[in-house]
Amino acid sequence: MTISTETEPTRDEQPDIDAPEHERDAESSPAAGRVDSLLVLIMLLILLMAMQGPIRRGLSAPVMQSWMTVFIAVVVQAMPFLVLGVALSAAIATFVPPTFFARALPSRPALAVPAAGVAGAVLPGCECASVPVAGALVRRGVTPSAALAFLLSAPAINPIVLTATAVAFPRNPEMVLARFAASLLVACAMGWLWQRLGRADWLRPPARPSFEGQGKAAAFWGSVRHDVMHAGGFLVVGAMAAATLKAVVPATWLRTAAGDPAASILALAVLAVLLSICSEADAFVAASLSQFSLTARLAFLVVGPMIDLKLFAMQAATFGRGFALRFAPATFALGVLVSAAVGAVLL
Repeated sequence: MTISTETEPTRDEQPDIDAPEHERDAESSPAAGRVDSLLVLIMLLILLMAMQGPIRRGLSAPVMQSWMTVFIAVVVQAMPFLVLGVALSAAIATFVPPTFFARALPSRPALAVPAAGVAGAVLPGCECASVPVAGALVRRGVTPSAALAFLLSAPAINPIVLTATAVAFPRNPEMVLARFAASLLVACAMGWLWQRLGRADWLRPPARPSFEGQGKAAAFWGSVRHDVMHAGGFLVVGAMAAATLKAVVPATWLRTAAGDPAASILALAVLAVLLSICSEADAFVAASLSQFSLTARLAFLVVGPMIDLKLFAMQAATFGRGFALRFAPATFALGVLVSAAVGAVLL
């Protein structure tokens, strides 16, 4: 009696005789997907070469030149501060104990809101940096109302922004105080409003990869890479929207609105949303709009760092679209009202 040493092929090793012939051919040709992708790329390059004349003429049109200028300006201005904010966010998530901020702020949310609003003065960056940092604060146990107050105040009352405002308005030093007061009031009011009316299910931050079990350096760089890719995409989308609107909005609309006090405030607030200018540069743009009143220009300086097109996209990416759809209109309305009131008193 002989014992066969041959073994039956396992199920994985057996050919799938029931599979259609074209499926077996695809399985036996792993490079087919790469060939198809290469073919698509070649066809796309040929199409671009064939249409390079119309493309060149389209890109040289004044509207496209204006679009590209605004798009590149928004991205170039915002990207360094986005990276700064992402780095701070990753540092908070990696190196700061989870309970630190909860212990540092007052235990009562009503007092934590103004404390976080004033703490926004220490972040030397613009609005693109404050969004990821505020998201990290929420993940670290800070009450959302305080984190949102920080998000709104940091881009508008930090020393760099206030210094730029003083330089842009040398004959109106009261503009610095007005911007500080109005921005801090709006930030605290929105924090208290969220504490009163906000719901936990409105905050739905996207899923984040876990870096548990890795070293601190690996976790830090992993968090930076994730947040830069995630928030950077929304920054580009917001910049594209701002450039599109800037290119199509007629300049005559601004000249018409400047003649009416109430309309001028609303017009510059809307313009701040559309232009999406970095808060460290917006004072110089506001100073150039000399046909408008100081109060209207104050609305431009208060609303812009709190809600614009790129910020809306980034807030939706960080806290969820449902949050952004509620938070952005309320911030805009409160920013306009507080700017009008503060301007009437101080300007």
